[in-house]
Amino acid sequence: MPNLPASYWQNEPADYIAGSQPPEAGHSSVHSVRASSATRRKISVLKSSLLLVCLTFWACSSADPKPTSARAAAPQTIPVGVATAERRDVPVYLNGLGSVLAFNTVSIKSRVDGQLLQVNFKEGQNVIKGRLLALVDPRPYEVQLSQAQAQLFKDEASFRDAKLNYQRFKDLLQQSGAMSQQQVDTQLASANQLEGAVRADQAQVDNAKLNLVYCHITAPISGRIGIRLVDVGNMVHASDANPMLVITQLQPITALFTLPEDNLPAVSRRMAQGSLPVEAYSRDDRTKLATGKLLTIDNTIDQSTGTGRLKAVFENADSQLWPNQFVNIRLLLEVKKNAIVVPAAAIQRGPQGSFVYAVKPDKTVEVRSVNVALTQNNVSVIASGVNPGDVVVTDGQDKLQSGSKVEPRSASTSGGRPAQSSATGTP
Repeated sequence: MPNLPASYWQNEPADYIAGSQPPEAGHSSVHSVRASSATRRKISVLKSSLLLVCLTFWACSSADPKPTSARAAAPQTIPVGVATAERRDVPVYLNGLGSVLAFNTVSIKSRVDGQLLQVNFKEGQNVIKGRLLALVDPRPYEVQLSQAQAQLFKDEASFRDAKLNYQRFKDLLQQSGAMSQQQVDTQLASANQLEGAVRADQAQVDNAKLNLVYCHITAPISGRIGIRLVDVGNMVHASDANPMLVITQLQPITALFTLPEDNLPAVSRRMAQGSLPVEAYSRDDRTKLATGKLLTIDNTIDQSTGTGRLKAVFENADSQLWPNQFVNIRLLLEVKKNAIVVPAAAIQRGPQGSFVYAVKPDKTVEVRSVNVALTQNNVSVIASGVNPGDVVVTDGQDKLQSGSKVEPRSASTSGGRPAQSSATGTP
C-alpha cells in the first residue's frame, strides 16, 4: 500500500484496504465512493512510475550488446622488439682464462765473492743487454791475476831451459854418443812436465781474468729491472740464495691460458694452416689490452680439469701486459663467411627444440623451428629455419603465441663485445 500523507486520511478517508482502517460509520456512502476512486488513481500513478523505472533500467542494461562482444573478440596488439635476420661474416672465437708470463726472467747473482762497490741502475729501469749493472770489488782478483802471471812466467823460463837441455842431450847422443838414451829420455820427460806446469799456470791466469770480468755484473738480457735486493757496501757471495736483482723481459711477453680438451684438435688443425690471432682482454673482459698470436700447445692435458694449456706471444709495445696479470684470452679459430645471423635473444627453447617468432607482413607472428649452428657473442648463426630479411621477435616472447597480433619496434642486432655470460662458439 502506498505511503500517503496523514492529511489525506484526515480530509478524505479511503475505503478499507489491507492493513488500513475503514472509514468511520458516520460518513455517507457517496463520500466513501469518491474517496475510494481518488485512492485508486493515486495507486495507478505509482504503478506507472515504477513500470517506467523498470523499463528504463532494462533498456540501459540490454542496449547495444554487439559492440561489447566485438570488443571482447577483437585481438589484442602486443608491443614487441624485433630485429632483421642478415647475412654477414661471423668470427668464431674460443674464450679462455690465463695469466701473463715474462718472455724471459733472469735472477742476477754475483759469480764471485766480494764487496759491492757500485750499483749503476735504478729500480724499474729498462736496460739493454750488456749494460753494466753493478761492480764487485775487483782488487783481490787483480792480485790473484798478478800472482798467476808471475807463476806462469817462472814456469815458462824453466820450460824453455828444459827444452834447450833436451835438444843438447839429443845432439850429443847422435853425434858422439856422449849421452845415453836414458838421459835423453829423462830430459824430455822433464821438459814435458814443465810444459804442463806452464799450461796450468796459463789456466790460472785465465781464471783470474775471468773473475775480474765477473766483478763487472752486466745485463744478460734486455728487460725491466725490479726492486733492488742488495745495497752498496754489502758483501755478496756466489753461494747466496737470494739474487741481487731480477730482470724480466716484457717486450715481447707471453700469456698462458687453458681451453677445453675438445677444442684442441680444431686448434691444432688450424695451426697447421697458419698462425692464429689471439686477443688479450682485461679482468672485467671489457678492455682490449693486446693482440698477438698463438705460440704453441702444451704436450699434455690436465686430467683433473679436462683442459689443455696454450701459450700466446704479444709484442706488448705499450706495456699493457705485466707478468702474473690475469687476462681473458680470445682465440680466433675461424671466420664463417656469409652466415645468417639473428640476435641471440630471439632464440627460444621448447620441447621440440629451438624456435623463433617470425613477424609476417600483416603484423602477426608465426612459430618457426630453427637449427642454431653456434652462438657467438650476442648473435646466433642459423643453419636453417630463417632467411635473410626475415623479421624475428627479440623481446616480449613470453606474451606471444602463433597468430598473435604485434606492434614491432626496432632492436639492435649489432654484435659487440660479449658479456661474461655469453656462450662460446664451438665449430
